[in-house]
Amino acid sequence: MTSLRTLAVLSLMVCPALAQDAPEVKTVEFDAPSVGRKMKCNVVLPKNYDSSPDKRYPVLYLLHGYTSNYLDWAKLGAGKAAAPFDLIVVMADGGNSWYVNWAKSEGEDKDAWEDCIVKDLVGHIDTSYRTVATREGRAINGLSMGGYGAMTVGLRHPDKFASVGSHSGALAFARSVGKRIRAGEDLKKGQRRLSDNPNPAIGMDAFDSQAERTPKGDLFVTGEQADEHDPFVLVTKITADKMPHLYIDCGTEDFLYNDNREFVRLLLDKKIPFTWAESPGGHSPPYWAREIYQSVALQYLALTRALPRAEAARSE
Repeated sequence: MTSLRTLAVLSLMVCPALAQDAPEVKTVEFDAPSVGRKMKCNVVLPKNYDSSPDKRYPVLYLLHGYTSNYLDWAKLGAGKAAAPFDLIVVMADGGNSWYVNWAKSEGEDKDAWEDCIVKDLVGHIDTSYRTVATREGRAINGLSMGGYGAMTVGLRHPDKFASVGSHSGALAFARSVGKRIRAGEDLKKGQRRLSDNPNPAIGMDAFDSQAERTPKGDLFVTGEQADEHDPFVLVTKITADKMPHLYIDCGTEDFLYNDNREFVRLLLDKKIPFTWAESPGGHSPPYWAREIYQSVALQYLALTRALPRAEAARSE
């Protein structure tokens, strides 16, 4: 867990962010063959990006929650939180997919949403901007569904991300689905109907309503498939030298608080290093808008530590 000395340093890093002006947020469109469509994301560049043409920057990818979209991280202040740091921030869009490659899709739909992030989005960002295009130059973070997605994607691809974070993450989601599959439950029974009304602000053809943004098919077909996307399982299978930095936080009034605490206890039992933060708050934007300042600072610190070690190892 984070030492008091580290927390003291981080407090100095986080507080200046409150006085920073919000940077420009650019909306970017890119091809996403994994899901068979064009997707959008928001990008925030460091303030000295244009004036330092020879410099490369680490990247933080942010994943939104269920029924949200790529626009919402900027509303929560993610760009402003990153303003003090030499860091590119990418606010991704994954619809209501849980950031998983779906086991079955209806019709000709493509629903490889994990690949959309790891291959299509990361590939586009690395070819379009001056990134540190290695594991040591990437972090991934998310909230709620996106917290589950970031933890799952990060732990399934520890060769791609040096730091993985989760705000109020639905970390027990795959475990719960796996139990229901093994119990023979009909997972589609009782699913809530989502609105067909488009949100023009999203600006993606046939992907603007909640109904359109929800894949049709089966996320997992077997319990084993659910296990392969369960952070409680994944984190035990990574060797210490491959383990990314882990950051987890949750509000003490959040309905997911106990699941997050259980995940932290697992990390303690397995002696896996991590940073945990809890404070008053529920599963709501005010909590996330407050905690994003700490998580961005922590993940930037993790990347600045990883990069010199990687460079030293390559020079040996």
